[in-house]
Amino acid sequence: MRISLLTVGKTDMAWVRTGLETYTARIRHYVPFEVVEIPELKNVSALSKEQIKQKEGELILKNIRPADEVVLLDERGREWSSVEFAKALEDGMARRGRDMVFVIGGAYGFSPDVYARADWKLSLSKMTFSHQIVRTIFAEQLYRAFTIMRGEPYHHE
Repeated sequence: MRISLLTVGKTDMAWVRTGLETYTARIRHYVPFEVVEIPELKNVSALSKEQIKQKEGELILKNIRPADEVVLLDERGREWSSVEFAKALEDGMARRGRDMVFVIGGAYGFSPDVYARADWKLSLSKMTFSHQIVRTIFAEQLYRAFTIMRGEPYHHE
């Protein structure tokens, strides 16, 4: 089983990239993990928000295999504590055994086709974060989930 984080746009803020790289390396001690960055669309000034979402959605779907379990990081997703997320991740890994792809969309969210392909949605907070910062926040939570599953001391209750 592998886990991927699929994002729209590059991580161009150095401190965010450093944090993401730190947690990516830590996660790889537990499971094969990769970050896949889809290039941002070019020349979009003449496109509507819906057209941008549709085009980004096509690129997202090209990076997802039919057997993948797809989880959208979405403001309308389910909010869990870190312990609840670890339990859901562990259950999913044991029960389904499929590769998991967590997806962070572009600035306008996801197209209807991407929502239709998703197996579930996860919200990291009711607060709004930049799409770049969410990458590191999510990676830290994924790392935390694995330490919780293994009973390691990183997480304090």
